[in-house]
Amino acid sequence: MPFRLFDYSPAVRVWFLLIIYTVELAASLWFAYELRFDFMVEPRHQQERLFVLSWLVPLELLLLGLFHQLRSLLGYFSTPDLARMFHALTLSTLIAFAAWFVWGAGFAPPRGVIVVNFVFALVGLTGVRLAMRTLRESLTTSKKGDSRRHRRVAIIGAGDCGAVLAHELALKPGYGLIPVAFFDDDRRKWNSRVHDIPVLGAPERLLEPEMRADFHEAIIAMPSAPARRVGEIVRILREIRLPGRTVPSMDQLALGQVKVSQLRNIEIADLLGREKVELETESIRQILENQVVLVTGAGGSIGSELCRQIATYLPRQLLLVERSEPALFQIEQELINLGYASRIVPLVADIHDHDRMRSIFARFRPAVLFHAAAHKHVPMMESQPGEAVVNNSLGTAELADLALEFAVDRFVLISTDKAINPTSVMGATKRLAEMYIQGLSALHPNRTKFIAVRFGNVLGSSGSVIPVFQKQIAEGGPVKVTHPEMTRYFMTIPEASMLVLQSAMQGAGGEIFVLDLGQPVRILDLARQMIELSGLKPDEDIRIEFVGARPGEKLFEEITHKGENFVPTAHAKIFRFIAQPVDLPEFRKTLQTLRKHVHEMDSLEVKRLLQQAIPDYTPFTESAEPAPGRITRLDDFRPAAAADTRAPAAQPARPE
Repeated sequence: MPFRLFDYSPAVRVWFLLIIYTVELAASLWFAYELRFDFMVEPRHQQERLFVLSWLVPLELLLLGLFHQLRSLLGYFSTPDLARMFHALTLSTLIAFAAWFVWGAGFAPPRGVIVVNFVFALVGLTGVRLAMRTLRESLTTSKKGDSRRHRRVAIIGAGDCGAVLAHELALKPGYGLIPVAFFDDDRRKWNSRVHDIPVLGAPERLLEPEMRADFHEAIIAMPSAPARRVGEIVRILREIRLPGRTVPSMDQLALGQVKVSQLRNIEIADLLGREKVELETESIRQILENQVVLVTGAGGSIGSELCRQIATYLPRQLLLVERSEPALFQIEQELINLGYASRIVPLVADIHDHDRMRSIFARFRPAVLFHAAAHKHVPMMESQPGEAVVNNSLGTAELADLALEFAVDRFVLISTDKAINPTSVMGATKRLAEMYIQGLSALHPNRTKFIAVRFGNVLGSSGSVIPVFQKQIAEGGPVKVTHPEMTRYFMTIPEASMLVLQSAMQGAGGEIFVLDLGQPVRILDLARQMIELSGLKPDEDIRIEFVGARPGEKLFEEITHKGENFVPTAHAKIFRFIAQPVDLPEFRKTLQTLRKHVHEMDSLEVKRLLQQAIPDYTPFTESAEPAPGRITRLDDFRPAAAADTRAPAAQPARPE
């Protein structure tokens, strides 16, 4: 019954270890004497050996117990266990030396025996525990993976991540993956070995005919590699028809959400990937730890990720405000499973239910508020602009007024790049919200810090192009692209949320933070890459169809409004823009008109009223493209700051 060995009760495990350790320690001391006296122990030393056994072995067992080595799970042994075992045996050795100095030979063993006994005991106990661990892993393998055909794996990336992955796969054959070779771009690693696995060269060597038949699968273990390089490796794997997977993203690994061995399929985010975001975690902790934090839209893509990240900073209470009960239940259960049940408060509420929101503010008194609730689907809001106005603009204004009234320290509005020189109702209503909180901040500069954060399209968020393309590919096509030249900025949900937290920490009030969106991506290229990642060929297996720009869409997204001045920040991926605030009393009159008549007016009338409040707003019926000369990339933007931030020579400027 070998399987039962690791399932016994704690008391049985203690007795089992006690017997095994006693036998091993006694044998170590016995053979230490034999070695010391060249296997010819004289009778007087044999008597001495028996006496020393009677007190030294119990002492060693006592110290091992004090260092928690008698209650260990039998099949688990790692570096911390080895360290504790070393400390216990070192202490017993020092006591033996002290006994020799005080009472001399006869009571204590000779010094040579003491040293040899320490080495034998440490090696012997370590061997016993490693044997138990090996037995457990082999039994686990026999139960889980006997019927699985082992696959020979090439690991691309011989760095720390690849080494950890190879070690995990070697220790757990139940995965059915046997690492047999590394490939790495670093020439210094070529022709060396990692965990006794050879590093054969650069990933391009996989193109060699003699290499192709050696592997069943490749795993990309380069979580911090540039997206361009990952894309090149993916194309190599596609060319030789070798299935490929990758390790989790650096963000997930850094947050401790997953392990290196939790492999996943290569996703479009890996090819559009961006550099890992470095957070000033201690500064963020200062504004979140032990505070009451409120997140609106807590069940949405951005709101839920904000909740996950905020919870790690241990707020006193995390208020999850969401009007969709199923979405709220999902994030609530996820946070409970992560161990935050005592800190979260799920609240079903609509942000423009004024009485409900007032009661929440009065009861919980939040110190920090992240406002992620919004209508965000551009074409849908074009046909019903009143709903976008009510939710995105009026709801934000009412929430901001409550934040001011109840002395919230920080109010962070999640905005969008579509608010810049907007051509859509969604963008215009978000711009209206930005203008309102800027005006409120200017009118009350020493109270709540009102901050807006703009970012572009978020990969995998609800309604984004990625799941739409995935569905179209799964159905066999066609993949519908609006325009061959349409581009968008993309970022991942975790990255966007991290940068929102960073901006919240930096904001002093009245600013709009723009996240470094990187380089714009052609939607056509995105569609082609997604088809290829599915193992298919664009225009052969899956047809791409151009359907024309939808209402409110631009061909190119923009970064900044005319008149917004750039102010540097301490974070390389965050840019701060400050503009002249609106005259809030006059601006409120516009909002009041909208509040009273928005559901009485037709779509065109609502758009005209928005255009009066936002001079840069160009309704879709007039133009779907940015006007000539408008800034469409951060690279084209020259900051209005004293320092020259342009790159050398003729390179376009990027705020540093």
